This record gives sequence, C-alpha cells and structure tokens, in this order.
Amino acid sequence: MHPEPVSVPAAPPQNDTYSQAVRMGGLVYLSGQLGVLAGGGLPADFRDEVRRALDNVAAVLEAAGSALDLVAKVNIYVTDFSRLAEMNEVYREYFPHRPAKTTVEIARLDKGARIEVEVVAAVR
Repeated sequence: MHPEPVSVPAAPPQNDTYSQAVRMGGLVYLSGQLGVLAGGGLPADFRDEVRRALDNVAAVLEAAGSALDLVAKVNIYVTDFSRLAEMNEVYREYFPHRPAKTTVEIARLDKGARIEVEVVAAVR
C-alpha cells in the first residue's frame, strides 16, 4: 500500500512540498486548507473565511472520493481564540455529526489567514 496524492483544481493550489490530500488504506488525509478565495485573497469577514476554508475542505474531499459527512477527525488552527464561538457557529453547519476535533491557537498562518483546517475522512 502506497500513499496516493490527490490534486484538486477547485481548491487553492499546493506548492511542490506537499499534496492537497493523500488517499491511503480507505482514508484520506487532507493538508491544511485556508479560507483563500479563487483570486488568492482572504474574505474580510472572519465567518466568511471559516466558510471558505470549509468549502475548500469539501472540494478536496470530493476530489478524493469522500465527503464532509465521512470526516472522522478535524484539526483547526486559529490566530485568535476569542473568535472560537464564531468559528464553532459556522463549523456546526458543516459538521452536524460532530467528528473528533482539536482546536489550537497559533501566532500566525500563511498568507495572513486567521484559520486553517485539516481533516481525516473515510473514502466512499
């Protein structure tokens, strides 16, 4: 069994150091997804940035043969823990099945993002 990289044109592109996702053994492991818009910028509103990050997660999952309802584990990195309630409000819209979750506050994210989301999910 070998990792199978997944590339997703609908999600922000990766560079040459990682894959957007890797399928292996019936699971898909996503690299962290930012709330980057198609043009490369970030939404001004934090909730919109959370939605965009989760939409990017959904696009990568779909390309990998999975979906949001098959997510078992979510790791979230935020730059401001005081926004946790806002983040959770949007998060519940995408994950009503309540997968395992870790949320960590960090000092800085790439591109000036305020949130990054990575997941592990089953493949259909």
